Amino acid sequence: MKKVRVITAEEAALMVNDGDTISTGGFVSCACPEALSKALEKRFLETGRPRDLTLFFAAGQGHRDGTGGDHYGHEGMVKRVVGGHWDRAARLGDLALANKIEAYNLPQGVITHMYRDIAAHNIGTITHVGLYTFVDPRNGGGKLNDVTKEDLVKLVNIEGEERLLYKSIPIDVCFVRGSYADEYGNCTVHREIGSLDVTAQCQATKNSGGKVIVQVEKIVQGGSLDPKLVKIPGIYVDAIVVGSVEDNMQCLGMPYDGALTGEFRIPVDAIPPIPMDAKKIIARRAAMELPKDAIVNLGTGAPEKIANVAAEEGISDRMTLTVEAGSIAGVPYGGTQFGAAANAMAILDHNVQFDFYQGGGLDVAFLGLAETAPNGDLNVSKFGTRLAGAGGFIDITQNAKKVVYCGTFTAKGLATECRDGRLVITQEGAKKKFVKAVEHITFSGTYANKVHQPVLYVTERAVFELRPDGVTLIEIAPGIDLQTQVLDQMEFMPRIAEDLKLMDERIFRDEPMGLAND
Repeated sequence: MKKVRVITAEEAALMVNDGDTISTGGFVSCACPEALSKALEKRFLETGRPRDLTLFFAAGQGHRDGTGGDHYGHEGMVKRVVGGHWDRAARLGDLALANKIEAYNLPQGVITHMYRDIAAHNIGTITHVGLYTFVDPRNGGGKLNDVTKEDLVKLVNIEGEERLLYKSIPIDVCFVRGSYADEYGNCTVHREIGSLDVTAQCQATKNSGGKVIVQVEKIVQGGSLDPKLVKIPGIYVDAIVVGSVEDNMQCLGMPYDGALTGEFRIPVDAIPPIPMDAKKIIARRAAMELPKDAIVNLGTGAPEKIANVAAEEGISDRMTLTVEAGSIAGVPYGGTQFGAAANAMAILDHNVQFDFYQGGGLDVAFLGLAETAPNGDLNVSKFGTRLAGAGGFIDITQNAKKVVYCGTFTAKGLATECRDGRLVITQEGAKKKFVKAVEHITFSGTYANKVHQPVLYVTERAVFELRPDGVTLIEIAPGIDLQTQVLDQMEFMPRIAEDLKLMDERIFRDEPMGLAND
């Protein structure tokens, strides 16, 4: 093997040309190639070049503070963005909502698989994921604004079954992060939260005739790296850039934590109890849906609290938590370390984790509850002037054996108390979540019914079930008035089960519920 070129970030920026398609690595605030993206942004701001880029990424990158994808959020720098999650790059979202760039939101897991199909020179990625959602061409094809015209998603019929074809996107340049590189360009990712998509991205770029540039912490002697740790072979790599300590932080703004890489384990037995509030009530009711030995994915917000409740109730061993970034077991982290897990028992590639998810490997997924329509449709991706993006939501919710949506019944100002096993609403939220129609179909109730998928919608005051004839109220909290505090706070009249039940009174008391004995 020949020795790899070692260049500066500024020299790397000069390798990107007007009109290039650039793919960036990273997962939210983790493993972002900050030195490379910052240098490219600096070049554009100083010279106006490169222009009209297409930015292509799976997981959203950044922390809504100018990092990650926001380095590309300048008018003229990008003409098109194809991404799985937009919320972490507010500048890009603003450009999309202002019709200043072409903008697409595709399922995060699908994009991880697109990298592999691009590398293999396949015509595209063919999958059921996205059917009946806003990604389906019959519902917009993932386009986010009026200036976005080209169809990247096509509805096809194979062996009598509907599928979506996501067209391959050749990549001219990729910026990814490694940990160490040797003199021949072989790179490890052993100090990152996971391998993410680096192998597939680099293969896709190399086989597209593009340039692979890897940012690393240090360069070591050739042949001294454990080959089992090398995720980017030197034969894929065009140049190496050694970033600063700041630019190589494991997660933005956070010191290196070996518990997130498998270097060591930390004690996690003493998980503190969480306060009795609406989110804990929701998490308690949701935890009652855990089957024994469940393989689980927890979303952010109220679903995160299920892990705390399980610890309090002594049933943590009933479930194995997984994170789409690749971890199996352990304790998932949030905030700028979202995507990582302490004490994981395995850390897979991002795309391999989604293979398992898309094939129905999850026993139950607990995700956040936002806008919900009478037929069970859910929107978590686009709300007026806020562009969040679907991320892995579509891949996960369409394929889990059971989905439990967890969230407060109303938003903006809701306040609750528990008194003697009863729920008291001390201040109603100003925004209704159960609406006549959702702005974006991130989850399709129609598709869920078509494939006979069990779906629950758990709130602090009521539980709904998706049935063939729509969203059906099946439980109500003790102390709650059906008419004024449930039906009047919805934009539609739900079906009401003939055997409408009270939610378990134990949920609303401070002491442990005793789920381990149920």
